[in-house]
Amino acid sequence: MKARGYRDSDTGQAFPIYITAVAALLFLALAFFAVGQAGATRNGGQTAADAAALAAAQDYRDQLGTALLKAVTDGSALEDLLNGRGIGATGACDEAQWFAGQNGADVTDCNGPDYLPTSFTVKVKTQKPVGKTVIPGTERTYGEATAKAVIGPRCTLQPPDEPTASPRPTPPGDEDGNGGGNGGGNGGGNGGGDEKPSVSLRCDGRDVTIDPAHPELFPDVKDLFSVHLAD
Repeated sequence: MKARGYRDSDTGQAFPIYITAVAALLFLALAFFAVGQAGATRNGGQTAADAAALAAAQDYRDQLGTALLKAVTDGSALEDLLNGRGIGATGACDEAQWFAGQNGADVTDCNGPDYLPTSFTVKVKTQKPVGKTVIPGTERTYGEATAKAVIGPRCTLQPPDEPTASPRPTPPGDEDGNGGGNGGGNGGGNGGGDEKPSVSLRCDGRDVTIDPAHPELFPDVKDLFSVHLAD
C-alpha cells in the first residue's frame, strides 16, 4: 500500500509537467506558423513589387520604341532614345499600380525613369495583413517590398557609310561645263531630296538596318531594349 501511494504521488506530480510541455510545444508550433504566415505575406509583397517594377519598365520600353520609330521616319536624332532617354515623363507608374493590384498590393512609391542605368524603383504594401497569430500585433502588420527594373539598350548607332563621289560629266557643247549645268544640276538635286537615309544599328553583335521608307519593318522593341530586375 505504501509503494502504491508513492507511485500515485509521482504520477500526480508529473502530470502538470506533461501539460506544460505540451502547451509549450503547441505555442512553438503556432509561433512557427505565424512566422511562416508572415514570410508568405512578405513573399507575396515581393512578387507584387517585382511585377509592378517590370510593368513600369516594359511600358516605358514600349514608349521608347514608338519614339524611336517616329525619330527614324522624321530623321531626328536617335542617340538619346537608343540609350533609354529623351521621352520625358510617362504614365509607366500607372501600369505599376495596376499590376501590383493584381497581386494583392498597392504601390506606395514609384520612382522613374532614373538614368545611368534607366530604371524604375517601386515600393508596395500588401492589401491584407499577416492576420491574427499568437504573436501580438501581426493583425496590423503588412508586407512591404521594393523592386527595381532596368531598361538596358541592346543597340548602338553605327556611323553612316561615306558616299562615293563620282565625277560629273561635262554637258555636250560646253567644254567649260557652263552650258546647261544649272538646269541639270537643280533639276536632279531636288528630285530625291526628301528621302531619309537608312539607319544602321549594331544590336547584340549583329547589324540591323532600318529603312525609313518601310516603317512596317521596324525591329521589335524587345530587340532594341532589354528589361530585367536589378540584382
